[in-house]
Amino acid sequence: MEKISTDYLKISLKPLPLKRPLLMIGHGTRDEDGRQVFMNFVHAYQELDKSRPVIPCFLELTTPTIAEGVEHCIDLGYTDISALPILLFAARHNKFDVTNELDRSRIKYPQLQFHYGRHFGINPSIIELWQKRLAQLDELEYNPHNISREDTVLLFVGRGSSDPDANGDVYKLARILWEGSGYNTVETCFIGISHPRLEEGFRRALLYQPKRIIVLPYFLFMGALMKKIETISTEYQKLYPQIDITCLPEMGIQPELLQLIREREIETQLGEVKMNCEMCKFRLNALQNEDSHHHHHDHSQDHTHHHDHSHHHHDSDPLVEPIAYHERIWQTP
Repeated sequence: MEKISTDYLKISLKPLPLKRPLLMIGHGTRDEDGRQVFMNFVHAYQELDKSRPVIPCFLELTTPTIAEGVEHCIDLGYTDISALPILLFAARHNKFDVTNELDRSRIKYPQLQFHYGRHFGINPSIIELWQKRLAQLDELEYNPHNISREDTVLLFVGRGSSDPDANGDVYKLARILWEGSGYNTVETCFIGISHPRLEEGFRRALLYQPKRIIVLPYFLFMGALMKKIETISTEYQKLYPQIDITCLPEMGIQPELLQLIREREIETQLGEVKMNCEMCKFRLNALQNEDSHHHHHDHSQDHTHHHDHSHHHHDSDPLVEPIAYHERIWQTP
C-alpha cells in the first residue's frame, strides 16, 4: 500500500480571509525520517497557497523549536501569528505544553498576538480516510486468502497519553470506525504511556481466534513509535504464521489532512476556535496548585484560546520534573 499520496497536488483550498503567517507545530521526533515527513507536509501545505508564510516548528526532540519559529515570524516583520498544533488529540501537549511555549515568546516579545487553533480531533474526513484504507485491504491484492471481515479483528493503536480525555477519544474513534464495518470486533491499545499496550492488544485480539488481524496505527507521520508498531506486528506474524497480520501505514501527506488544516487555519483567522476544556486534566491540576502556577482558559465571545501561565521559570514549571509531574497528574480527578 502506498504510504504517501500525491493527490494533494490536485486539491484547491478555500481562500484565507487574512494573510497572517501560520506556525505549524509538530510534536517532534528523534527519528529523522519522521522529522522529514513533517517538513514535507508543511512544504506541501505552503505550496498550495503561497499568500503567507507557513513555518514549521516542533515542540520537542528536534528543531526548529517553537521559539525559533516565532523568531522567524518576527524576522519577516510579523507580530500577529496563527499557530496550529498538528496533533490528533487534545492532550497535555496541546492543552499545556505548546501554549506554555507561546506564552514564553509573548513575555519576550509583548507585541506578539497569537491565535491558537484546534487539534485535528475526531473528524469525518479522517474517518473516511481510514475507511478507504480498510476497503482497500478487502481487495485481492491485499487479501489473497479472501478472509472475510467477520473473521478479522481490527487492532486500533493510539500513541497514549496521561490525559484520560485524549485516551477516551482514541476509544471513541476506534468504536466509530468499527461500528457497521463488519469486522468481528475492535481492540484498542497504545504504544506509549497508557495501557493496554500493543502486546496486550494482540493478546486480546488472539482470543477471538481470528484468521486475520489488521493493525491500524492512529498516527499522522512516520517516527520511532510507528516503526516500533511495525516491528512488533512483524514479530507477531512470525509467532502466528497461520493468521494474516497486516499493519497499515501512518496517515502521511493526504489531501484530507491538508483540507482539514485549512479549516483549522480559517478558524483562527475568524476567531471561531472552540476548545474542549471541561475535561482538561491539566487545567484541574493547575487549579489545585494555584499557588505555584495558573492555567486559565478564556473562552470569550471571539472564542480565542488564551492560556495565562505564570510558570516560566524552572522553579515553578511542572514539566521540568516529568516523572513527578506524571505521578501527580494521574492523581488529579
